Order: sequence, then C-alpha cells, then structure tokens
Amino acid sequence: MRSNLSLFFAIFLLFGCKNNGKNIDEMQISKVKTLESIKNFGIVIHGGAGTILKENMSDSLEMAYREKLKEAISVGHRILKNGGTSMEAVTKTIKVMEDSPLFNAGKGAVFTHEETNELDASVMDGSNLNAGAVAGVTRVKNPIDLALTVMNNSPHVMLSGKGAETFAQEKGFSLVDPSYFYTERRFKSLQKIKQREKDKVTRASFKDPFIKNSKFGTVGCAALDKNGNLAAGTSTGGMTNKRWNRIGDAPIIGAGTYANNATCAVSSTGWGEYFIRAMVAHDISAMMEYKGVTLKEAAREVIQNKVPALGGDGGIVSIDKDGNVAMEFNTAGMYRAHMNSEGELVIRIYKEE
Repeated sequence: MRSNLSLFFAIFLLFGCKNNGKNIDEMQISKVKTLESIKNFGIVIHGGAGTILKENMSDSLEMAYREKLKEAISVGHRILKNGGTSMEAVTKTIKVMEDSPLFNAGKGAVFTHEETNELDASVMDGSNLNAGAVAGVTRVKNPIDLALTVMNNSPHVMLSGKGAETFAQEKGFSLVDPSYFYTERRFKSLQKIKQREKDKVTRASFKDPFIKNSKFGTVGCAALDKNGNLAAGTSTGGMTNKRWNRIGDAPIIGAGTYANNATCAVSSTGWGEYFIRAMVAHDISAMMEYKGVTLKEAAREVIQNKVPALGGDGGIVSIDKDGNVAMEFNTAGMYRAHMNSEGELVIRIYKEE
C-alpha cells in the first residue's frame, strides 16, 4: 500500500513539473510577443499630395505645415504610447488636421462649383474589417468623427448628404453653419479656376497645371497599436470646382482607406477617380496577402506603375502589421510624417527629401 502511494506521488510530481515548465514556457512566449508588439507600434500621416514645390512655398508657410504635421502626429503617437487603440489615434490625429485651414479637410475644405463645401471621410478597423464612411456632408465640423459613429452605431458602412447629417443629429452631433468652412484662400482658388475655365484655350482642361492641381488635397492616417491592431482613416473636402455632388476615393473603403491586421493599413490621397478604379488601398493589402510581397514593394507597384498607367497620380501612407512604413507618391510632393515607438519623428514635404 505504502509503495503504491509513493508511486502515485512520484507520477504526480513528474507531470506537475512538466506542466509547470509548459506554463513557464507559455508565459515567456507571451511576454516576448507583448514586447515585440510594444516595440513595433507606430503612426504615419499625410496632408495631401500634388504639385508641392519648394520654390512656390514661403518659409513661413512651410514652417506652418511642418508644425501642424508635428502637432497632429504627436497627438496620435501619445495615444498609442499610453496604450490607446489605433482607431483612437487615427481619428484624433485627423481631427487636428480637419481643424486647420492648411489642409483640404474640415475647416480648410475646398469649394464646389456652386461655392459650397462638401466633405467626405472614412475609417476602417483592421481587427475586424469593420468600416464607416460619410460623403457630401456640409454641416459636420469633423467628418472623421461621424464616419467613426457610422461604423460603431449604425448597421451601415456609408451615409451621404442630408441623411448623414440627420443621423449625426440623432447621435448628438452639433451641426455647424456652412460658413464655418469658408476660407479666403480656398475661395480665391475656386474663382481662379472658374476664370480659367472661361478661357477658350484652357477651358475645362486638366492639362492646365492650375486646374489639374485642384484635384488634390486630403488628410489621412494609418496606425499600429500595442495590441497589434491596425486602423486607417481619411478625410477630404474633395476636388476644387467639383459638380453634381461628385464623390472621390476618400470615403470609399478599399480605394481611399483600408486596414487589415493580416497585412497593413492604408490612407490615400490623389486623383480620386483613378484611385477608385484601381482600388488603391485594398490593392496594396491584396498584393501583400496573396503575393507575399513587402509593404514597400506593394506600395511602389501600385503608386508608381498601376495608377500612372491609368492616367492618375497621387500617393499613400501606410503601416504594416510589423510596424514597417511606406509613404509612396508619384507627384512633386506630399505632406507626410511618421513616428515610431521610439518617438523618432520624420516630417517631409518635397519629393527630394
């Protein structure tokens, strides 16, 4: 009897030690994964792409752009550093740019042909592929917040126009008077384009550099948080002198915005019609998922080859599941910034930087 008890305890101790060792191994693996996730969080933003040349930029205006990019990305980075979600970082960062008259989003939105402002925005959560978007709103101060609310508090992905604003009111948004979006700089740009359209030589010609560049202007953000979740968002006032309630790529999931934890998060800026046709944001993710290429390789192929082959131009900012960043564009410049987990900040405007 005593020998049987001894044998039982010996077996119990043997398996107990093995299980304990297994638990220790699992704890160590979990710890390593956590440390890797914390090490790789990051955020990247853009403030639009186009014919952005140093010779056309005053020192004071350039400084203003750089300071606002720094302010915006620092807000998102602080959220990520403190353990906040990538979606929170994306939306709060974009709001800083929406509230600035420097960018074609929110306060700085461009004017339509009818001299109104129509705003679009979208967000996407890479952890579950959930998304929300709004298009053609005229009284929502921060369209990115409304896009987030559509995602979290409605059965839909995209709402537009008056319906989107009715939804906003029902969800507690305070609508602003459309005059809030008026800026002298954007209004004068519209008048210049209208005048050029009257010219028999350049009438409605996108070959005219001034008219062509009126297509550009968007803000966007992509982020990876400490939990390994990706998110992306984009907001815009669209194209200067646009008509007929035109909608570009910014609110289109897969074109202007895309996020998938398996691959990357992307925000686009450029000639929206071509970015829609090329489904730019999703195409970058799909190339990574199905072809196994890196984020930089996928971004370069789409922006430098696929979009130009259709006749379009612009750029993207993106971050992958490992924290690698791509800021790819085929124009003369793109307002852009990146900040990694170490707090290292990169701010660039021109192509040659």
